[in-house]
Amino acid sequence: MSTIKAKDGTAIFYKDWGKGRPVVFSHGWPLSADAWDAQMLFLGSKGFRVIAHDRRGHGRSEQPWDGNDMDTYADDLAALIEHLDLKDATLVGHSTGGGEVAHYIGRHGTQRVAKAVLIGAVPPLMLKTADNSNGTPIDVFDGIRKGVVDDRSQFFKDLAMPFYGYNRPNAKVSQGVIDSFWAQGMAGSIKGLYDCIKQFSEVDYTGDLKKIDVPTLVLHGDDDQIVPIEASGRQTAKIVKNATLKVYPGGQHGMCTVEADKVNADLLEFIGS
Repeated sequence: MSTIKAKDGTAIFYKDWGKGRPVVFSHGWPLSADAWDAQMLFLGSKGFRVIAHDRRGHGRSEQPWDGNDMDTYADDLAALIEHLDLKDATLVGHSTGGGEVAHYIGRHGTQRVAKAVLIGAVPPLMLKTADNSNGTPIDVFDGIRKGVVDDRSQFFKDLAMPFYGYNRPNAKVSQGVIDSFWAQGMAGSIKGLYDCIKQFSEVDYTGDLKKIDVPTLVLHGDDDQIVPIEASGRQTAKIVKNATLKVYPGGQHGMCTVEADKVNADLLEFIGS
């Protein structure tokens, strides 16, 4: 397996396939680089170099007790990009990975970045506050924490249903997708996954979004039950300079899997332009 050592010595697993302009993927919670299988196979076959890592505490990366925070996640991403000496890269982040991409740019700039794509991403802020009335109440995130602590195996099986929109009428449910979601979640560290909940729910990425100075594509489903579009995608598109918002009617959070063909086509058009 390919790994790099982060600043604190944590081993970060990554995949690096193909040749051409680099596209770097940051996955959502509680998943791993495998969540990008459809995009990596497609773009790799179209002449791009496709790279995805498992966030620390997730997947095949090491599981430290400390450092499960967005500052460190962004620095781990920077370590990978610098190790591979990537230039003119497109950074693609889904959900929590969208926060990671934004925070990477906020901390490390865009010297190595040509474009950014945020898909069903958590920025600017998921948490409902006095200034963010469209956000999600803290009780919801406390419920996620409780689910992870009490019985994360069952919680992940249950979470997959709204994640992929499988709880909607006439949804075509794939047991295989549910099983993959569960397997990826169970591969992670309970400590790392627990700590990460705060990072995707309570961190305000507004300042990071304001620093994004490269063309940015925002993809979001208007039926996203995990990261509702009004507090996230629509706000991000207003904050980021030179951002393009594309809304998927009836689209769900797990759109990279459920609507892979549409997402792949939109990525190819944007990255290839």
